[in-house]
Formats: sequence, structure tokens, C-alpha cells
Amino acid sequence: MVLSIDIETYSDVDLSSCGVYKYCEGDFHILLFAYAFNHENVEIIDIAHGEELPQRVIDAIFDTDIIKSAWNAQFERVCLSHYFKTWINPKSWHCSMIHAASLSLPLTLKTAAQVLDVSEQKDNAGERLIKYFSVPCKPSKSNGGRIRNLPEHAPKDWEKFKDYCIQDVRTERAIREYLDCFPLNAREWEFYKLDQIINDYGVLIDLELAENAIEFDNSLSERMKAAARETTGLENPNSVTQLKKWLACNGLEVDSLNKKNVAELVKTAGGDVLKMLDLRQKMSKSSVKKYQAAVRCTCKDGRARGLFQFSGANRTQRWAGRFIQLQNLPQNHMATLDEARYLLKSGNFEMFEALYKNAPDTLSQLIRTMLIPKDGYEFIVCDFSAIEARVLAWLADEEWRLEAFRNGEDIYCASASAMFGVPVVKNGINGELRQKGKISELACGYGGGAGALISMGALDMGLKEDELPGLINDWRKSNPSIVKFWYDVERNAINTIKKQETNNLHKISFQYYGNILWIVLPSGRKLSYINPDLEPNRFGNNAVHFDSLNSANKWVRTETYGGKLTENITQATARDLLAEAMLRLHKRGLNIAVHVHDEIVLEVPKNSITINEVCSIMNENPDWAWGLPLSSAGYKGNYYFKD
Repeated sequence: MVLSIDIETYSDVDLSSCGVYKYCEGDFHILLFAYAFNHENVEIIDIAHGEELPQRVIDAIFDTDIIKSAWNAQFERVCLSHYFKTWINPKSWHCSMIHAASLSLPLTLKTAAQVLDVSEQKDNAGERLIKYFSVPCKPSKSNGGRIRNLPEHAPKDWEKFKDYCIQDVRTERAIREYLDCFPLNAREWEFYKLDQIINDYGVLIDLELAENAIEFDNSLSERMKAAARETTGLENPNSVTQLKKWLACNGLEVDSLNKKNVAELVKTAGGDVLKMLDLRQKMSKSSVKKYQAAVRCTCKDGRARGLFQFSGANRTQRWAGRFIQLQNLPQNHMATLDEARYLLKSGNFEMFEALYKNAPDTLSQLIRTMLIPKDGYEFIVCDFSAIEARVLAWLADEEWRLEAFRNGEDIYCASASAMFGVPVVKNGINGELRQKGKISELACGYGGGAGALISMGALDMGLKEDELPGLINDWRKSNPSIVKFWYDVERNAINTIKKQETNNLHKISFQYYGNILWIVLPSGRKLSYINPDLEPNRFGNNAVHFDSLNSANKWVRTETYGGKLTENITQATARDLLAEAMLRLHKRGLNIAVHVHDEIVLEVPKNSITINEVCSIMNENPDWAWGLPLSSAGYKGNYYFKD
């Protein structure tokens, strides 16, 4: 049995910036509850007018044998947990949005319904009605100075709001019934349940550190802006146009004032020009958005929740970040994190600024450290080593690389040695070649050319542009199985679309059904490419095209090729390995507070488990990953940092 649910709510806390957990801690109310069992007619309960949920519905919500289904089900589950004043287990909750994401469909109900062209479309009146009934309103003479609109203030609109809530259940159910033709495997639902548990658990935020960072940065920003105005005489020295003109008047013509270019200009500038460029560098670092986001979404118990979006990355279904965006935190390279944290927490801004000449950069490096364990606990942070490189070698059967990983070799040295035919040792014999091996490893694994090397920083490392084609050729010659894998992947994808039959390649396979090209991963999970076809590319050759979301969140035709498909397969497999490791750790009774890319942060009682024990659990191979040499390393700490 399936219970489809949609609710409409009110809170004085902003949902989009604070998240549902903090949202429910405000002046929160469930207004409407629409539901349907299986294919029954949709019913609406007007809670705002005192109507109560039927006992049958209440029983079903807490019955783990009955599936509860909703679009973005986390919202309904967390809101209902608050409503019933008890935690609702995510075990029997299925999220249609997550199911849609498994097919790389849009994550908004309206757009997904349009793309799938289901019979029940979302009501367009919703945005206006939500703005009226679900968020605070501005007091005015015309509304009697009220800060909230109630049903009695617009009875006709309230009836439309009820219809809108009912229609959302119909639309979600129509999408779910369509998606049921492409069922999500039980293991993925198990991973989703774990994701919900991690989001519910949250991570403790050092609010004293975060709030002091915000206060200090505000002071720094004002002083730097004043210094910039005094130096240049400009009304707005942050204006690129104004600053370029000022620099030109002072003998420095520049095409760009981006971070990279300013860093180069500082090396040769002098006088007021140097002073202004230095200020610009510092002002560009002067950002406390992540501190502010952490404060906004931190709940009353000091923990920030809802920081991870399951299947948030299109195509691979890797996790995405929400609110604080832990997936793109600045790195820290300071040896004095303890001292810097102490000064910031104590509010000794003067000493902080005296010791750390680039105070904005130091604040940036301390962002990670605002994540802390609770009293009596510690963080154990472990991450997979070179996971994508290992997975790619394993998928392509590049045996020399697998052997290097099994022997615990430095892959950058091993790669450089294979490329140049000489032994390469870090900080030893031919050690200068390691850097070339490193940049080649980072850029060439998925067919990247000179542009990929440059974007990875090859020129910044001192390489010449005319060296890059040679590096690419050396890497490809030393990795023939990987290069062959790119072309085999593309050939199999094309043949599968042409003949609409299954093709096998090493540890993966290609299938076609339901007007979708499926790539079956070693784990059994499938990547989907909707409405695939062969269309000419810019070289006039037939290439795989499919429907997908672009970077602007528009549903468009998208071209792909062997290297890109290989990247999808590799990153998706690495994601599956991370999910399996997280599940193993969870089943050992260990609390996962945070996970970032291939790194897991556990919050555990002090001295309850060793780093080696955690790494050992992470390095266990799932049955489907036999022969893949996994390795991980970690550290313990009283706050999170980049080791």
C-alpha cells in the first residue's frame, strides 16, 4: 500500500535559506494535508480550520510496512515529525523526486511533469498562493498591519489553495506511476534512508567562532573599502570598470581583474597600484557567506541539518551540498589553526590581524573548523585515496596502474615513470618529473587535451604551452587500456542505440529500453540517457545525443562522447563505493556527521574506535568490486580541517 502525501505549511523562517529543520522551529503550522491511498480519490484535510487527520492516515504514517510517497519527501517527513512531536523513521518513505533524479530528470515537480508529459500537471496558481498564505506578509494600512495572511482574509483563494494541494498529490502520483516502470533498486532506497538519517543527525556548529568571524569580517570589509577609496579616490573601488580606468591612469593597462590576473600583477606593481591590488586581493577573500549560511541553518540545539542532497548531481547521482555547501569549502594550509581559532573565538581581533597579515584569507581557511563534535566526542575523518584513478584503472583493466595501487605506490610518480621510462621518486631521483605526472593524471583520464591541462593549472606550474601535446601523448601511450576503454564505451553506446540490444564491456553493460540508453554499473545501478539518438557532431561524425538538464536548468539536447561517458561511469562507481562504505560504517553503529566528496566525517565517543579500524571498514570491497584496490587514510580532531 502507498500513501501519497502533500502538505502546505506556514513559518516565519525562510525555507530556502534556512532549510526545513530550522523552518519547523519557527512559528510553524501545517495548514493543509492532502492524501490518497493507492488509486483512491485525493482527500484534503483543512488543518488550519481545525480539521484533524483521520486515524487511518495517522496509523499509516507510523506504519513502516506502508510506503509514504511525496515529492521531496524529506519536507513532509520532517514537518510531520514536528507536528506529531516525535521523530518519524525514514525507512518507509519513498521520494518521487529522488526516483526522478535516478533517471537524471529535473528535481522540480512542475518541470518533471512537463518533461514526462504526464496526464496530471502541476497547478500554476501555486506560487502566488504560497506567497500569500505560507510566508509572512508586510504590514500595511490596507491589511490592518498584520504580518500573516489567514484563510479568512481571502476565502476564495483559500479554496484555490486547497485545490492546488490536491493537484500536487495527483501530479506526484502520476509521476510515480510513470517511474514505477523503471524501478529504483532496493539498495538505492537503503542509501536514501541513510542519507535522511545523516541529514536528521546534522553537525554541531561552533557558533561563537562563526559569529565572531562575521563580526570581524564586517569590520575588516569597511576598513578595506575606506582604504581603497582613499588610495584611488574612486567612489566605488569595487567597480571593475572604474578600477581599470584608475589603473590605466596610473600606468597599468589591464584586460582582466580576475583573481589569477591580479596575483600576477602584484608581483611587478609598486606604490599605490600595488597597495590597491593588494586590497583587491584581500577584499575578494573577504567573504563570510558560509559562516552566515551556517548560522542561518543551525537549529536550537546548535546542529546544522539538511546539508546534503541525495542524487543531487545530474547523471552520476553523487551527493550535492545545500546551504553551507560543504562540497566546495576553501582548503586550509595553516600550521597554526589552533591559535587562529583561539584568537577568533576570544574576540581578540587586534591580535588576530597583527599575527595574520592576510586576515580575510585566514578567516576563509578557518571555515572548515566551525564544524565541531559535541562534548565527549571527537571527529574521525577518513577519505578514499585517489578513488577515481583507482576506479578508472579497474574499469579499464589497466593492469600496471592496479599493480601500482596494490603496492601502495605514489600514483603521480608511477604515472611519470610510465610516461618517461625512468624511475621517479618523490623528493628523490627524477623527482622533478612527478609534477608532470600529477598534472597529466588530473587532466588526461577522460580524454582531456591541452585545454584540460591548462584549466588544471599546468601553466601555473611552470610548464610551457608547447610541452602540453607531448605530455598528453606520453600519458596516453602509457595508458593504452584506458584510451581503448574511452573508444569502446562510445562504440558500445552507439551500437546499443542503433540495434537497441544489450552490449557488454568489461564490468559494465549497455541496454536500451523505454526510449532510454542505460549504462549498467558494476554495482547494478543504472545511468540513464533519455531519448538517445545519433546525430552529427561538429566534426560531421555520428555522436550520441540525449535529453538532459543544462547548466541553466533547461531541458535541452545534449551531446556526449566516449571520454565524457567514461567520466560519468567512473564518478558514479566512486559514488557507489562511498555509499557502500557509509552504510557499513552506519551499520557498525557509527554516526556520520558530514561527508564531502570521498571523505567521511564520523562523530564518535573519544577513544572508542581507531583511525585504522575506520579505514579498514572503508576499504572493504563490496561483492561487485572484487579486485579493486581501495585505500584510505584519516585523522582525529576536535574540529574539521583539511589534513
